[in-house]
Amino acid sequence: MGRGVAAKRSVKPPKPSYILDEQIGFILRQVWQRHATIFAREIGINLTSAQWAALSKLTETGPCSQNQLGRFTAMDVATIKGVIDRLTARGLTETSPDPEDGRRLLVSLTRAGQQAVEKAAPNALVITRETLAPLDARERETLMALLEKLR
Repeated sequence: MGRGVAAKRSVKPPKPSYILDEQIGFILRQVWQRHATIFAREIGINLTSAQWAALSKLTETGPCSQNQLGRFTAMDVATIKGVIDRLTARGLTETSPDPEDGRRLLVSLTRAGQQAVEKAAPNALVITRETLAPLDARERETLMALLEKLR
């Protein structure tokens, strides 16, 4: 019994140097998944977070080129084009020639787009509050400041 039992006893492997649960990217992805769930539940209209970003940024900036809007919303060229195509198909945005550069199109909100933003903006604020709800006011401030440094 002595030798057979000892042979079956496993040696615990040393702790690996890379633990997934301790990595910033993995934690951020989990936080993003939680936020995305809250967003989908609370936004109040049928919009993706990328569509919301485009609409809300257009509210801030007014008409701008698709390229500028992509930079303002941290979307690559293909992504912002798809977002604007879908928003335009829904009647929430429109494009028109740039009076200063005829080769460029300006993206702007339609009246329906403005109304969608007005309807969703209070919900978007709720989404932010709910995402940050596990933190107290000081922790929220600290988190936002730290994330701003990492941006």
